[in-house]
Amino acid sequence: MESVYKVIEIIGTSEKDWADAAKTAIERASQSVRDIRVGEVVEQDVRYEDGKLYFRTKLRVSFKYQD
Repeated sequence: MESVYKVIEIIGTSEKDWADAAKTAIERASQSVRDIRVGEVVEQDVRYEDGKLYFRTKLRVSFKYQD
């Protein structure tokens, strides 16, 4: 059986670390995108605002098209 996958980019944020930002992004996306298969980290950065660091992780996420 052949499969087709769609790839989207999402960004998660966290005050804790980059891994938590990635987890936040995947968990939130999974609430509206079904059958997420792979998340690939493509970029990480830090935003500094009002004396706080905010970790941001950009991911490419793939999911399988449903029939």
